[in-house]
Amino acid sequence: MTSFSSHADLAPAHGAYLVQNPDFERSPRTGMTRQHYIDCAKYVLGRAFRHVKSFDQPIVFPLVPGKSYPQPNAPDWRHRSHEFEALERTYNLAAPLIHVDPEVVLNGIKLREYYCHHFYNALTPGHANSLPMPEDLPDATYQFTCEFGGLAKTLLLLPDVLWPHFTQHQRDEMAVTISKWVHHRTTQNNWRVFNICALSLLKMNGYTIDDDLLKSHLQWVASYHAGNGWYLEQSYNYYTISLFVVYGTIWSRAFGREHYPEIAAVLERSFQELFQTYTRFFGRNGYINMWARSICYRLWIAGGFPVSFLLAGAPPLDPGWARRLCSGSILQFTAREDFYDNDIPSLGFYPHREFAIQNYSCPASPFIMFLPFIALALPEDSPFWTAQENDGMWTGLGRQSQRTVLVKPGLALVNHGSSGSSEIVSGKIYDDDPNYAKLVFNTHFPWEDRDPEGGTAQEYTFRSLDPRDLGGVDINFYLTGRAVDNQAAKEAGFTGAQSTLFNGERDGVLYRQLILRKPPNNGVGYIIDLAEITIPGGVVRVDRSRLAYEHELTLGHFGLPHMGGQSAVTRAFATTGGQGIAAAIPGRQTAMIAYSGWDAIASKTHRGFNAEADESTVLFVRRKRMAKNPSMDLMITALLHKTDDTAWTPEELSPVQSVRIFDVMPSGSVLGAEIVLADGAVRIVDFKDIDGLRSC
Repeated sequence: MTSFSSHADLAPAHGAYLVQNPDFERSPRTGMTRQHYIDCAKYVLGRAFRHVKSFDQPIVFPLVPGKSYPQPNAPDWRHRSHEFEALERTYNLAAPLIHVDPEVVLNGIKLREYYCHHFYNALTPGHANSLPMPEDLPDATYQFTCEFGGLAKTLLLLPDVLWPHFTQHQRDEMAVTISKWVHHRTTQNNWRVFNICALSLLKMNGYTIDDDLLKSHLQWVASYHAGNGWYLEQSYNYYTISLFVVYGTIWSRAFGREHYPEIAAVLERSFQELFQTYTRFFGRNGYINMWARSICYRLWIAGGFPVSFLLAGAPPLDPGWARRLCSGSILQFTAREDFYDNDIPSLGFYPHREFAIQNYSCPASPFIMFLPFIALALPEDSPFWTAQENDGMWTGLGRQSQRTVLVKPGLALVNHGSSGSSEIVSGKIYDDDPNYAKLVFNTHFPWEDRDPEGGTAQEYTFRSLDPRDLGGVDINFYLTGRAVDNQAAKEAGFTGAQSTLFNGERDGVLYRQLILRKPPNNGVGYIIDLAEITIPGGVVRVDRSRLAYEHELTLGHFGLPHMGGQSAVTRAFATTGGQGIAAAIPGRQTAMIAYSGWDAIASKTHRGFNAEADESTVLFVRRKRMAKNPSMDLMITALLHKTDDTAWTPEELSPVQSVRIFDVMPSGSVLGAEIVLADGAVRIVDFKDIDGLRSC
């Protein structure tokens, strides 16, 4: 993967953004300054405007076959939603450009006049692309509310760019449409932020709103704070950063501090708390992790870097490190040719990938990713622009790895000094969505889709071999002999965990649990207790199988994409107490060692599962247990990675000196272990009371 730590690294593939005239004095890591942010925004938006053939044509992009909307035969309002999403989300780039240069022109079109014209048409009845009113549609929630929130956020941040350039009569006309939608029904959690921003925009411009409704939304949002700066979602994700923190800070600065000072202060305190660990989500070069839903929004979480300089009081981040990470995030995508599809960001992480998107995505959806260009709202003399780039905490990390545990959202953040990669370990996951349910997410090894034949990257995958499953007898009712039609073919494939629980950290060991089948379907017979020991460049896993019936199990390492069609090179090796296998592609390597509890270690080629390439190589281990009542077992593995081409040393491939397994631990818990690491450090894996420590 491309790095931006040297001059040579700045040359992208053909057809991508290139940093022209980099400034390596102020920005020795990326070369990017404020002018480069302007240049990059023009480059990306200029490509999008190739789809605009005339001033009067709304900006809209070719539909993408697959699950994205609008689908064939979709109602007209879905097409209006697609158009409005394209208009509003591209405005995330257009508005900062207009702010720094009111006369800016792209592809022969003056941006301010274009966006004024088309927002007015969309927000007043009678035009070909005007939006429907909520009373004209079935009572439900609609994408329009989301886009009104995004538009309001930008108008609150940059009040000079759009609103003053309408006549009072035009503003009054548009306010009617805005008001109807933002007083309408919304969904829980992050969507309330959209209503808050839009209601506040109306009020600060003299329009009457339901003040009680605004207050209610604010109280609801404040109630969602779960701790460590994180806000409640079904499973915790980037929406905390990109909506609660980014939108919330802009709202507080523009409106909240004056009109709702108590709630604004409460929210900003939580935002400050989040920024204490925010930088640990990014790789040393600024890379963003492919994690959670809405993956096609990519670098929208990097919007936190400039927004942190809008908070009340002293900015919480080192400005030179903040800009270094923010710029690196931008270059991670804009400097890659495979990021662009039809001249716009693809529906994927790098190229288009159906598994990486949701059905609420349309071709325009990814443009919300350009929240980092909020930076252009900061004055030219802001420390964000003037400070020299630096590597922050990475400078002192050396080749060590460091884990930070956020107990409240159940997240562990691991920063690997040897590879410069960062990892997210999720621990409060309610379902089997692979956007969340991977064992670990790494900035430099994006996750793969699930393989129904086993060997899925970054996951334990399970296949029942219980003849009652395969014969169509629901094992939850086996005492009654009740047979059900449970689709034996479905049971024949490998599946992932149905939920992941967070069980805390003790004595340097992180504990979680995988529930492969939820109660009442014998959930207590389908548990893997996870114990993880962070080591330089990887992890030692000491996982306890509590699978009570016949089964097959696999554990996969990171997938290595076959870039340019070049396959990975694999080799087997032996090490103290274990059998290993390694794989390499240019610039990235993985190694896996099986110490205990596994039958075989191997590699396989995947086709159509990887986020970067059509083919990939995954190292994995597997086991098969056919006893009617399998015993508990410890499955001990080491998973290592590199982001260079240096050969593995014997020392690197010997991360564990010794393993001692206990049938009964001194604490009274059963089946634990003493692990002596290569540096002599001792880690005790003790699952005592693990079920009583569940948190989800």
